[in-house]
Amino acid sequence: MNRQASLGLLLGLVGVTLFGATVPATRFAVHWLDPAFLTFARASLAGLLAAGILLVRRSAPPWRRGLPTLDFLIVAGCLMVGFPLLMAYGSVTVPSSHAGVVLGILPLATTLAATLLSGERPSLGFFALSILGCALVVAFALRNGGAEGFGAGDAMLGVGAVLCAIGYAVSGRLSRRVPGWEVICWALTLGLPLALPMTLILLPPGLESVPAPAWAALVYVAAISQLVAFFFWNTGLALGGISRVGQLQLLQTFLIVVLSWPINGEAPDLETYLFMVAVMAVVALGQKTKVTVAAIPAE
Repeated sequence: MNRQASLGLLLGLVGVTLFGATVPATRFAVHWLDPAFLTFARASLAGLLAAGILLVRRSAPPWRRGLPTLDFLIVAGCLMVGFPLLMAYGSVTVPSSHAGVVLGILPLATTLAATLLSGERPSLGFFALSILGCALVVAFALRNGGAEGFGAGDAMLGVGAVLCAIGYAVSGRLSRRVPGWEVICWALTLGLPLALPMTLILLPPGLESVPAPAWAALVYVAAISQLVAFFFWNTGLALGGISRVGQLQLLQTFLIVVLSWPINGEAPDLETYLFMVAVMAVVALGQKTKVTVAAIPAE
């Protein structure tokens, strides 16, 4: 593995670590804040911060640089609205540790999206490991769900994972042409005309009764999960390859389960840790398999 790919994996790992508290923080916040309001408030705060960064950096709009504005809108629709909204509603009905496991289908979905949308060609071995990782997380989700198996919350998270994978693939493709921070900042800024009005429309009564920790959770998912984490993640996708770096998302499941303990009091059991070890082995093996990345001309 060359130095660029190694740097991409390192940056991707930082991004995954920052993403790790997203599900527990979201599940904590929806105890007091409506999921729809939380989604659009998160998007609005992140969008305003992103717009400020673009103004300070004097970044030219995508359409002035020959970049596909539609791609930025797709990123906004998938990563600013679709995935966060479905995750927020799904988190109401399932434990955050369970949500983290269901979202473990993200690496496989990201690999498929990268193949279809970004010109990557993973080897059969890589696909086999992706399928194995997905099978592990589905088995764990079924174990946690008992006889009932998957419910409505799991379905929401599953659809959200597909939208998230599409957003990642398009973000990674754009990040090969412009810096990763610009990709997420422009996507968030372009989404503000929707996010700001929706935040005001959905503004719930009795906000003064919302405790400070819930507001802190909102600030985290807005400033970190929706913005700063993508600075590292998008750059990692561009340098290390969308499929290969995307495999690191399997480790996010481990982070979510571990962080669910102090945040929401959901202690993982021994089987959970054994499952996580198996997932980590799949990730390690995946880094040794071949993925061909199509060249995309620089800006």
